[in-house]
Amino acid sequence: LADVLSVLAEYEPREIEVEGLVYREGLNAIRIQGGVAGNVIPDAARVEINYRFAPDKTLDQAQEHCRELFPGHELTFVDLSPAARPGLDRPSAAAFVDAVGQEPQPKYGWTDVARFSEKGVPAVNFGPGDALLAHTDDEHVTAAAIRDCHRALENWLTA
Repeated sequence: LADVLSVLAEYEPREIEVEGLVYREGLNAIRIQGGVAGNVIPDAARVEINYRFAPDKTLDQAQEHCRELFPGHELTFVDLSPAARPGLDRPSAAAFVDAVGQEPQPKYGWTDVARFSEKGVPAVNFGPGDALLAHTDDEHVTAAAIRDCHRALENWLTA
């Protein structure tokens, strides 16, 4: 796997602007498997890679990008999910952004908004807390953030 790990180590994540938001792609090894015992050189190994791509690409384009990065390797694509465009060009999303009074930010990671986006249904990710803390040791949401979120939603629903 040395050549695969080299590609991952040297990979420069692209920053891509979509609807005024800048997305930073990621390509990371998330699992490596191989070997049968601690005293035997493995005859085979496998690496699982997570590619988080910006919403300027389709699933097919994301897969093609991976094939270009790892020529000569057998690739199996699992857990496929499209990226969600921000939808800020949709009147309903723009009205929501105006009502809640917060600056739109790109979403790094998957949520069900991608399913809606794929079907052409306007949807945005919105909630309390700092999305950059998700899945970290310091992940938390303050009571004040919950109250702010409630107030913003109330503003939107009563606008």
